[in-house]
Amino acid sequence: MVDNRYATAIVIGSVLSLLATVYLSVAVGTQQWYQYCSPRVGGDWNASELQEEFLKGEFDEKTYSDTLFRLNGTMGLWWRCVQVPTDPHGYKEADPKMTKCVSFTLKQQFLPKYKEPGNHNSGEDLLRTYLWRCQFLLPLVSLGLVLLGGMIGLCGCVCRSFSPTLGVGVLHLLAGMCTLATVCCFLAGMDLLHRVSDLPKEGVDESFGWSLYLALISSPMHMMAAALLVWAARSHRQNYYRMTAYRVA
Repeated sequence: MVDNRYATAIVIGSVLSLLATVYLSVAVGTQQWYQYCSPRVGGDWNASELQEEFLKGEFDEKTYSDTLFRLNGTMGLWWRCVQVPTDPHGYKEADPKMTKCVSFTLKQQFLPKYKEPGNHNSGEDLLRTYLWRCQFLLPLVSLGLVLLGGMIGLCGCVCRSFSPTLGVGVLHLLAGMCTLATVCCFLAGMDLLHRVSDLPKEGVDESFGWSLYLALISSPMHMMAAALLVWAARSHRQNYYRMTAYRVA
């Protein structure tokens, strides 16, 4: 028989886990992690050429970074988007509804980053390369850990066993840490990219997007779910041992 306190903790932890998983899934699938806002789209560059190169050109970090910066771009883990200007020369304000997005392919996610973006002769920047790879691998690991925890918890319910709860809590703790590490890797990678890129920053605002905040919120939610599950498992086990000892005595 499970005490009502432990059952309540498990229910609350399960709800937190579900919400955190939904938030993280939405964050991974959207592109609003980092955004640029330029008062005059395109500036002194031909916005149409920038757009064409961005959508149909070869994958190049410097090219798409410059375009994101000058065309009110947004960046995600799997997507990069720009606002298409209504004026071909880019002197009029862009319509936020006219947004074009291009996805990062799996191959592109593993491409090396260079000390000078766009210059393959400058040498590979190992720190930025591994930060980039971690930022898209870690959320997948996090979602996998939650899925594994859910399967173990379901098996425990079918078998009417409370024992797997502790393991499920540990998996949720690891998932929360992976999610937090994802946000840290993304922010560190963007900061390093801005340092090595020669981009004019006058009049351009940079800000975090709502997708990043969703991922940031999901991390403590997973950790709170882990704390509740671990507490319920340990407390139930201690209570069970005390009752067994009392009966034997």
